[in-house]
Amino acid sequence: MRIVYMGTPDFSVPALKALVEAGHDVVAVVTQPDKPKGRGKEIQMPPVKEQALKFQIPVYQPVKARDPEFVKILSDLAPDVMVVAAFGQLLPKSILDIPKYGCVNIHASLLPKYRGASPIQYAVINGEKESGITTMVMAEALDTGDMLDQETIILDPKETGGSLHDRLSQLGGALIIKTLKKLEDGTAVRIPQDDTKSCYVGMIKKSMGDIDWSMDAQAIERLIRGLNPWPSAYTGWNGRVIKIWEASVIDKEYEGTCGQVVEAGRDHLIVKTGKGSLSVLELQLQGKKRMDIGAFLRGYSIAEGTVFERSV
Repeated sequence: MRIVYMGTPDFSVPALKALVEAGHDVVAVVTQPDKPKGRGKEIQMPPVKEQALKFQIPVYQPVKARDPEFVKILSDLAPDVMVVAAFGQLLPKSILDIPKYGCVNIHASLLPKYRGASPIQYAVINGEKESGITTMVMAEALDTGDMLDQETIILDPKETGGSLHDRLSQLGGALIIKTLKKLEDGTAVRIPQDDTKSCYVGMIKKSMGDIDWSMDAQAIERLIRGLNPWPSAYTGWNGRVIKIWEASVIDKEYEGTCGQVVEAGRDHLIVKTGKGSLSVLELQLQGKKRMDIGAFLRGYSIAEGTVFERSV
């Protein structure tokens, strides 16, 4: 099929690779403009652009895809289908109506649940047992189009936002090939979404990682995993920020206040929460490297009775 591919971050790369390797004619890639990143604010290309250039595919980077001049460019490309994966802009009807088979989105959740920008993280944070990929025909409203295919995976008990991202991005690449074949041979079935079963999840903000120790231990542990690797969960200690990368739930109640260190040994640190307690396993002091708890406590002293605080 003649395809225009639209995507931006790392999540979008495996699907682009899958389309090319399957023999589809990807005539153009559309992605977000290059942006300054890191401490040095060096201009960096989106990961999808880097991959497209390796394939020698023409790349377009409109500030606003809905601009009439760019809509005409897309129309002139005459794609059979547009495949979209985490592009980062809403597409207007003028674009959605261009391809013969419509615009097909690769969405990282089992729709209709978790529409929006951060379904991967919220699947972990909310303790979902499974997640997956949905391919759907795009509509003007966000993530509301008819579903075409779904593939389900079971979450690991220690699943992180990062590990689920990687698994789903690969799954998306495999599923889009199956979906396009069905569209081309006329066997695809469009399944309307049940709006009553949907929920919207917005952008992840750094402030979400500031641990509220009055939450129960299970919720905090899921938050730590869901926000790993970005923005990470963190807490305040002696005016500095500590990122907590891994923890386990202790089903035991202690006396004291929420956020208080109730046990501290050579290789363990247990913190009281609103319900149960949390054993901190891996952490990172501001400006330092990540350490397991034993290595950290050999370099820094955190006494029983210490109270971790919100950092803002």
